[in-house]
Amino acid sequence: MQILSWNVNGIRAAEKKGFLPWLKTESPEVLCVQETKARPEQLTEELRSPRDGGGKAYHSYWASAKKAGYSGTAIFTRRKPLDVKPLGIAEFDDEGRVLQAFFKDFAVISAYFPNSQDGGARLDYKLAFCGAVMERCKELVKQGRHFILCGDYNIAHTPIDLARPKENEGSAGYLPEERAWMDRFTGAGFVDTFRHFHPGEGSHYSWWSYRMNARARNVGWRIDYLCVDGAFLPRVKSSVIMSDVEGSDHCPVGIEIVRGKR
Repeated sequence: MQILSWNVNGIRAAEKKGFLPWLKTESPEVLCVQETKARPEQLTEELRSPRDGGGKAYHSYWASAKKAGYSGTAIFTRRKPLDVKPLGIAEFDDEGRVLQAFFKDFAVISAYFPNSQDGGARLDYKLAFCGAVMERCKELVKQGRHFILCGDYNIAHTPIDLARPKENEGSAGYLPEERAWMDRFTGAGFVDTFRHFHPGEGSHYSWWSYRMNARARNVGWRIDYLCVDGAFLPRVKSSVIMSDVEGSDHCPVGIEIVRGKR
């Protein structure tokens, strides 16, 4: 059972770059999308209700930003969730930052973490968002639910998660405060699935600048994650970065899980 996540950097642009054939070929159980930059009514019918490899339509759900052409998250799922809702905090929901889909035995969260911006101009907002997301994850665990937190975290956690750590010590996404939050998050018993299966391995990245031929040279950052609560980890079989998939400045990331109760 495959769960995928992809920051598409504009879903209408991604549609023109092969998003729908890719989705049909992969046919994941769930796909979380970030940075949609669109409202559902702006999209083609094929994009609002794409089909998997067997010809069955996905259920699609959208959280759009109030600001046109900005931010936004979505979830495509082969089975209908019991419930779908945003984070429930206006300052983040107004930017379409989070969408949660609840199934019988776990919740899937599509999250687009803010960029802290040059000079940390938006760092306070970013850290407030990070704190709210961690509290939601803790709430789910207290309720007896498992979670899969999918998305663009806009944080490279450790030096091996970006190609040039020394040169980026003061860069957005690698600020001490951001890395410290990731320390607290993983220290709370939540697991970075890729790092669990690939401990200590560098040169695995999920985002590359469009400048200086960075992708071809693999000068990138690993800032896209699928994290789970520790009790759910035994159901995770593998975690991958699909670096060969183009169509965005990010590539898809995913996990394979053992199917549980419906």
